Amino acid sequence: MTTVASRAGNLPTPFTSFVGRRSEVAEIGGLQGTARLVTLIGPGGVGKTRLALEVAAGSANAFPDGVWLVDLAPVQDPAAVAGVAATTLGVSDLGARPVTEQLAEHMAQRRALIVLDNCEHLVGACAELANALLSAAPELQILATSRHALGLTGEHLYTVPPLSPKEAAGLLQDRAVAVRPGFRISDANQTQVSRLCADLDGLPLAIELAASRLRTLTVDQMVGRLENRFVLLTGGSLTARPHQRTLRGMIAWSYELCTPAERLLWNRLSVFAGGFDLDAVENVCAGDGIAEHEVLDLLDRLVVQSVVLTVESEGLPRFRLLQTIRQYGREELAASGDEEHLLLRHRNFFLALAQQVDQGWFGPGQAHALDRLRAEHTNLLAALDYGADPQGTLTLASALGFHWCVGGFLGEGRRQFDRALAAAPECTPARGRALLGAAWVAQTQGDLATANRWLDEAEALAEELGDPAMRAQVGGFRGVSAHYRGQPEESIARYEDATAALTVLGNEREATSWHLALACVQAYAGDPRAAETGRQVIAAFEASGERWGRAQVLMALGHYAWERGDREAAKALARSALENMQGFNDCAMIARMLELLAWATASGGAHDRAARLLGAADALWKEAGSSIHAFGPRMAEHHTHCEKAAADALGPTAYMQALAEGGRQDSPVRALQYVLAPAREMALSGAVPGPLTCREREVAALVAKGLSNRQIASTLTLSPRTADRHVQNILGKLGFGSRAQIASWWSANPLPTQ
Repeated sequence: MTTVASRAGNLPTPFTSFVGRRSEVAEIGGLQGTARLVTLIGPGGVGKTRLALEVAAGSANAFPDGVWLVDLAPVQDPAAVAGVAATTLGVSDLGARPVTEQLAEHMAQRRALIVLDNCEHLVGACAELANALLSAAPELQILATSRHALGLTGEHLYTVPPLSPKEAAGLLQDRAVAVRPGFRISDANQTQVSRLCADLDGLPLAIELAASRLRTLTVDQMVGRLENRFVLLTGGSLTARPHQRTLRGMIAWSYELCTPAERLLWNRLSVFAGGFDLDAVENVCAGDGIAEHEVLDLLDRLVVQSVVLTVESEGLPRFRLLQTIRQYGREELAASGDEEHLLLRHRNFFLALAQQVDQGWFGPGQAHALDRLRAEHTNLLAALDYGADPQGTLTLASALGFHWCVGGFLGEGRRQFDRALAAAPECTPARGRALLGAAWVAQTQGDLATANRWLDEAEALAEELGDPAMRAQVGGFRGVSAHYRGQPEESIARYEDATAALTVLGNEREATSWHLALACVQAYAGDPRAAETGRQVIAAFEASGERWGRAQVLMALGHYAWERGDREAAKALARSALENMQGFNDCAMIARMLELLAWATASGGAHDRAARLLGAADALWKEAGSSIHAFGPRMAEHHTHCEKAAADALGPTAYMQALAEGGRQDSPVRALQYVLAPAREMALSGAVPGPLTCREREVAALVAKGLSNRQIASTLTLSPRTADRHVQNILGKLGFGSRAQIASWWSANPLPTQ
């Protein structure tokens, strides 16, 4: 840039065009209307200076006494800040008074804008100068750029974000044309351009440096070389500040401004992938130079300096490093010799987290636990990449079973098990558990051949190790395969055996799992014991706060009602199951519930709604990488019958339209919202009377209000015995085991009582 001095201001005239950032310019302009000190903060290379200059140039007409740029990048001595500012504004230091006082007096009656650029290494001195000037000059405004807030009362902070993907591509195109006139972003290179800009974190400096390389490299070649980005991205403008001529120089500038303890934490944070929370930082990064009680303060200081960014994922507060910041820290960590130690601590932390979720699964907080694992998915993959302990990788993959199968990562789980099992062929308990986990994933995907191959090996391993719990687990999973093959009798027998064996062994967690499976398969098989087993399981889960297994049993009891011809009970139970699945990302399970609701809906003649439900289920099946056929021939028959009935009733065109509408609900959240909200509306309008009689609905409404049977009898002028009978009928029809379940179901499905 070349400085163009004038009577009123000294803003430089840029050599290059300003690309994007229109919303940021408007937002900062709005802040200037209410605040006299606005500080643009953000990591190095994010474009704070250029944005500040664009804002300043756009507001020049509002400041008759000028817009002035005070460039503090070359200044090293805090005592020199005021003098540099005075010189920039044309104020000569001629008196005995401090230069700050002279400058304040000079600006006192002026309406001007001062841009204090690059304050991060001189924060204290800049804060003192800004305070003095703003106190003395009521018409003065200051726009500062820094990686660190100045900390003054009345200061408004604006965090400068990286460029959006569209803006980043636009900047690359604009700058690349200058060095390679024929360069264009086209359909042929759009994907790689997007990847290049994303890998560079949308940082304008990095993108401009990358553009300068396009005179000799293609975009594909650039992407392939980004692993060594600090060598690749050099050769910036010779007129730029020294620390802005290379990507390494820019990040090194930030690094040098940190204290030794802050640098140490920065290095250690580089082992995290995608993001991290405070608990993870305290467990992984504390020790050997950083006390645990110091972590929070050090992390906060890195946030203040824009080294660490704050984000939110799955509703949880999180932190992250830009990839460029992370890679710099990782190189420093490797140079220190501590990288292997920190990677092991990282793996161990996430192994402990996964095991905690796995062992405590049948209790409260399941959806929250899956949210936590989903937020840490990238870290979990990084932990699985830790290659120094293949047996530990098997253990971690196994502990993530619910993350893979319930959290919506079936395909990734399959890949991780395949890789981990291939890397650790030794006959160990860890391999046995991984074989069982791999079988579960394969079964959920409908690949029974692969599942049975894993189970054969696990059974042989259990015999070799003399492990009765593993042997019982193999039997249970063989029951799953039998169920999906349409052999419920074998499935029931195997589940009973697994439950009994694991109970004797004191393995309550696994015994609970197979007792749940038993309740479900009894219902699917039409076993007369299904209602009682289901009530037992639901009552236990109700007491513990468990929801996922409860939803499965409600769905199974819905099938039981469906097979008996009670479509209204089937619909009510399916909706209750779906209510319990809110917050879960289990595509396959929710798809099965939608299927049941579709079948029952079609049998009542509502073929358009049934087709939409089938469309929503189909979208989730595709997302899960599975299908209804994976869950047995009986399920597939019901699906085919429902499809044919809906298509025949609606006609091909209307059927496909309804199917497509439902198919747009292609995530668990959207599907549940789509299905449950209309269900409530229809229930309130009386269109869906449900499986209960009018009197039973009155009783259910009073149960939901917390009334006892005696109070219900008094309210409805019934005998206590009659009230008791109504409550028992409600429990039986809905397959529930407690009054609390009736209350929960009624809250989700309030029906007319008249």
